[in-house]
Amino acid sequence: MFYPLSAFIAYRYAKSNKASQTSFVSFINRFSVAGIALGLMALIIVVSVMNGLEGQLKQRILGIVPHIEITKTPIISESLSRTSSENEVTETPTQTAEKTQTVTLKEISKTPIEGVVATMAYREAEAVVQSRSDLRGVQVHGVQPEVMIEHTLVASHMEQGRFSDLTEGSFAAIIGRSLAIKLEARVGDRLRVMVAGASVYTPFGRMPSQRLVTVVGVFDMGSQMDDKVMYMNLKDVNRLMRDPKGSEQSLRLFLNDAFNYQAVVSALTDRVGVSVNNMKTWRERQGPLFDAVKMEKNMMTLMLLLIIAVAAFNIVSALVMVVTEKQGDIAVLQTQGMLPSSVMWIFVLNGLFNGIKGAGIGLVLGVVITLQLNNILDLIGSPLALAADGRGLPIEMDVVQIAGIALLSLLLCVLASVYPARKAMKIAPSQALQNE
Repeated sequence: MFYPLSAFIAYRYAKSNKASQTSFVSFINRFSVAGIALGLMALIIVVSVMNGLEGQLKQRILGIVPHIEITKTPIISESLSRTSSENEVTETPTQTAEKTQTVTLKEISKTPIEGVVATMAYREAEAVVQSRSDLRGVQVHGVQPEVMIEHTLVASHMEQGRFSDLTEGSFAAIIGRSLAIKLEARVGDRLRVMVAGASVYTPFGRMPSQRLVTVVGVFDMGSQMDDKVMYMNLKDVNRLMRDPKGSEQSLRLFLNDAFNYQAVVSALTDRVGVSVNNMKTWRERQGPLFDAVKMEKNMMTLMLLLIIAVAAFNIVSALVMVVTEKQGDIAVLQTQGMLPSSVMWIFVLNGLFNGIKGAGIGLVLGVVITLQLNNILDLIGSPLALAADGRGLPIEMDVVQIAGIALLSLLLCVLASVYPARKAMKIAPSQALQNE
């Protein structure tokens, strides 16, 4: 049972002044509070920076890679997919094939799905780009310029040109800044694009389909995909692939949160009937990279939580010594009617108060230093330009995450107080007073 008297006595012990405790116990109390504060401060800083770096990767890489790509997929109509046992008729393979229907990309694009903000006819092809000075392998993305302008980050990271320059029939191309440097290409230069997926017959034999394209724009997302992607108008890519009707083009889905792709995939398979084999998600290409970043963040969080745990368990040492030192006082309280459970609450709350002090100091220092981290790095002469604008470390503070870390620190402090609290509860008043 909880009594305000227990909280009052616990607060007096938590003040750790020399009048109520020995200087050594006071030192251990302060040391444990400082350890909790430093650990929590470091954890807030590291987690905020890791969140910022993950956000930058999400913005730079997933701003280029299609979130979900769908090709044409056959499904079985529910009204025609009854088993032969229900109809008591044995179906021939020909009859089964006749019942197979195809979901067109146009039908899928018109189906409202939660999490999908836009759809676009799309085509991707592996190609080789040749300039006057170099030869590079790239992925040619056939896109609809008006959709790209409205729903992609690439359109807002254009150094030169704009997506509206990708007009049909112009065979214009937009390339990344890294690719432009490697090819020594500028806006207005012409590049030769050769695709292996389509070929033409010439007097010299079978040759890959190729075309001279004009560079009309350069983008800079600051990602590893900048030198691997070339954007062209979808109609031009279809012609380059010897498929002017676009019978092999796919459907690209833009999600409001790329990390929520699994819910969209489930909706497509359950509601629309799209086969999983006919869907490609960004996880297939960039999943290992984001898994590595997530694992690194989790390991850093675990290590810093262990620092907080070590500091929290310093409370055990301090409280055990307090219990040993104050056996007579505890016995007097019990003889005056205080219940053993109330004695236990004194030391549990003592540990909680120490945790609140440490967590409060660490929370304030962590938030302040995180918000001023780039200024501090500039002050000590170690600036880091990793943000999208090149102005320092990317920082993303998650209030829920920080609150969870602080509450976990307090929980560790309470758990560390349980053992000395139970030891104090078991003190026999007669034996304690006899030793006084």
